[in-house]
Amino acid sequence: MKIILENLTKKYPARGKKGGEVIAVNDFSFEIPDGELIGLLGPSGCGKSTTLNLISGLQKPTGGKIFFGEDDVTELPPEHRGVGLVFQNYALYPHLTVLQNIMFPLENLKGKNKLSKEDMKKRAYDAAKLVQIEDYMERRPSELSGGQQQRVAIARALVKMPRVLLLDEPLSNLDARLRLQTREEIRRIQKETGITTVFVTHDQEEAMSISDRIVVMKDGVVQQIGRPQDVYDDPVNLFVAKFLGTPPIGVYKGEIKGGKLYIGEDAVLSVKKLADRKVYVAIRPEGYIPDAKGALHSTLKGVEVMGRDISILSENSASENPVIRSIISADSKNAVNITEKTVAFALKPHKVFLFDFETEERIPFETV
Repeated sequence: MKIILENLTKKYPARGKKGGEVIAVNDFSFEIPDGELIGLLGPSGCGKSTTLNLISGLQKPTGGKIFFGEDDVTELPPEHRGVGLVFQNYALYPHLTVLQNIMFPLENLKGKNKLSKEDMKKRAYDAAKLVQIEDYMERRPSELSGGQQQRVAIARALVKMPRVLLLDEPLSNLDARLRLQTREEIRRIQKETGITTVFVTHDQEEAMSISDRIVVMKDGVVQQIGRPQDVYDDPVNLFVAKFLGTPPIGVYKGEIKGGKLYIGEDAVLSVKKLADRKVYVAIRPEGYIPDAKGALHSTLKGVEVMGRDISILSENSASENPVIRSIISADSKNAVNITEKTVAFALKPHKVFLFDFETEERIPFETV
């Protein structure tokens, strides 16, 4: 099911004496292709959960329209939209068994959609098998692990055979290992069912790992939409560059003078086609090459061996990061002399981004 959002806006009246309005979602336009998994990504308060609630019908927009395929569903009640919604806290009924929890949405069907007890049970077992919890149907939620409870919630959303599946931070209550396992399961289920899915998260690693495309939001405004790797490799502004990536991108105050890019006193790249100005320089952790003759010099603070990779920890007076983490292969473990006070890096130009010092918008450049 294709979803079209046209100039979607949601405003709330501000609390307190000042009055006015708070804009949670601001003029959001986007077309979600049929069968894709879309990640809505951003910090707390950016409007991603509000957008999900608008799509589901739990909230009404202040302006704009929502289409499911060719159908305008903007004013349609949530129970008639054909959506399956999975909440952050699972919202399972503690006194019901897994089977009863999954069957619950089917028991509310009326008229021509009403199902027999046998049909409901078959649908429930089909959904349970899809999420691999068919062996726990007689248990109650308190007898399940967090990951199993989440699967029950997903099965309950799927049993209605929804046109659209909406997931509101479904992994945030799980530990790290379960998060990894469950997000892989969500992707598998989405692929098998082909249901158009919207996945809300503040965890960029989650969004990038399972989404066909991500939507990065800030203060109710869409910052960038694209395939995860494309957004990572080509951020449109400093916010997107900083929000994506673990470890975080290194951000420096820099300056272009005479066709060269300076970080502090170090001329790190040649950028002859750019006019002199102050800029922000952002360098991905994998963009550093330890090199005794490298142009960028920083104070060496330590080295962390992570097995597959090595993190070089350093400080630079021009950096906005308290500590800069540079990632190199474990095969290069002898590239850094840990007895030295400073470390020198050459830079991979395609991992270096420049941003306007005032607007923080991206400045394209070519190295010469």
